[in-house]
Amino acid sequence: MEQPTTLAQLRQSEYRVLPVKQEMRKNLIRKIKAGEELFPGIIGFEGSVIPQIENAILSGQDIVFLGERGQAKSRLIRSLASLLDAEVPVIICRACRDRVAAQGDRVTVRWITPDERYSEKLATPDTSIADLIGEVDPIRVAEGKYLADELTIHYGLVPRTNRGIFAINELPDLAERIQVGLLNLIEERDVQIRGFKLRLPIDVYVVASANPEDYTNRGRIITPLKDRFGAQIRTHYPRSVEDEIRIVEQERTEFQDHELSVVMPDFMKEIVAEVTQLARRNPKINQRSGVSVRISITNYENLASNASRRALRTGETEAVPRITDLPSMIPSSAGKLEMETWEEGDDQTVLEKIIKTAVLNVFRRHFEISQFNELVQRFDGGLTFEVSEGQPADRYAAILRELPGMDKALKSLGLEKRPALAASGVEFVLEGLHLSKRINKTELDGAAIYAG
Repeated sequence: MEQPTTLAQLRQSEYRVLPVKQEMRKNLIRKIKAGEELFPGIIGFEGSVIPQIENAILSGQDIVFLGERGQAKSRLIRSLASLLDAEVPVIICRACRDRVAAQGDRVTVRWITPDERYSEKLATPDTSIADLIGEVDPIRVAEGKYLADELTIHYGLVPRTNRGIFAINELPDLAERIQVGLLNLIEERDVQIRGFKLRLPIDVYVVASANPEDYTNRGRIITPLKDRFGAQIRTHYPRSVEDEIRIVEQERTEFQDHELSVVMPDFMKEIVAEVTQLARRNPKINQRSGVSVRISITNYENLASNASRRALRTGETEAVPRITDLPSMIPSSAGKLEMETWEEGDDQTVLEKIIKTAVLNVFRRHFEISQFNELVQRFDGGLTFEVSEGQPADRYAAILRELPGMDKALKSLGLEKRPALAASGVEFVLEGLHLSKRINKTELDGAAIYAG
C-alpha cells in the first residue's frame, strides 16, 4: 500500500498515532505471539534478563540496566529499537508547524525508520543541559531573531528524539545537577528551556545503563531519578561455558585467507571460555570491576593468530591452536583484569595458574585418567617427547604410533588424523596427564619435554 505523502492523504488514511510505549508494547506482543527472537545476538539472558525486559515493556516502564562492563548492556539498549514500527510520519518542529498553518493539508510528510527514532548519549562529566534539552542559539540571535522567539532555540537530543527511544549510557557519570534536569522528562514527559515559558510534551521511552559500583565510586544516580525509572534490571556474565563459547564465535573477528585456514578444536574453545569463567571467581582479581566477555574474544583471536604465525613459518596450510599457544593469551588478558594486589608480575602469575587450572578442568571433562595407564607406563619406561610453539605438526604425527591410546583419545575429541589437528590433540592429552601428576614436564626456553 502506497504511503501518504501529504498531510491531507495522511488524514484520509486514518493513520493512528500511538504513544511510543504503547507502540513498543504492541510490537512486543506481536513478536511473542509469532514466536520471533526478540533480541538476536543476545546470548545467555533467555531465562533471566529478557523476561524482565518483556515485563517492563508490557508495563510501559522506563528501564535502567545495571551490570559490570562487557555484559551487553549497550547492545540490549540498542536492540530495543527493533520494537518500534518500521516507519512513522513526522511533522514536529516549530518551523514545520508554521508551514502547516500556512499551507494546510498540502504540507508533505516524511516517514522515518527506527534508526532515526533512536538517540544515544554517553554520559560524561561535561555533558550539559544544552546537550540533552536545548539552549538559546546565539548564532540565530545574531542573525536577527528575537530572544523571545522560539525559533532561537537549538533543541538537544531529547526533544529531537520525540516519539522514539532515548538512551543514556553510564548514567552515574552525569553530574547530579544535570540528572535533576531529567526528572521532568521521565515523570511528567515534558522539558523546559531556560528563559522561556515553554513546555514541550515529549513522547519518549527512556532507558539507561550503569555499573552497580558507580553508585558509590565515580558518581551515583540521584535517588529521585532512580525512583522515576519503572524497572531496574541486573545483567550478568554468561553462566555456562557453552554460552561463553557461543558469544565468542559470534563476536570474534574473522579474516578470510585463501592460502591458510584456521581450525579451532572444540576443547581449545572450552579452555578459552573456562579461563574467563575461572577469572570471574578468582579472589586475586578485582571482581567489582568485572571480567568482561571481551577477554574470551581477544584470547580466542590471539590463539588463532599465534597458530597462524606458526603455520606461515612452517609452510603448513592449516593453523590449529594447541597448548603451547596458550601463553599468547596473557597479553590479551592482562590489560582487561584488575588485580587486588599491586606486586610486579603478579598478574602474569595469576593468569598462568588460571590457564593451567582451565586446561585440567577441560581435560577431566573429556577423559578418565585410567584410560591412559598404558601411555603413562610407556613414559615411565623411558619415553620422552618434546613440544614447542614452533614445532611442525608432522613431528607429532610421526610419534602417534608410539603413544598407546592416543588414536582413541583423538577420535573421542572429534579430531581427524590431519597433522595439525593431531598435534593439538596430542599436546592436550600430554598436558592433561602432567597436570594430573601422572607424567613430568620440564620447561625449557620456548619448549618443554614430557617424561616419566
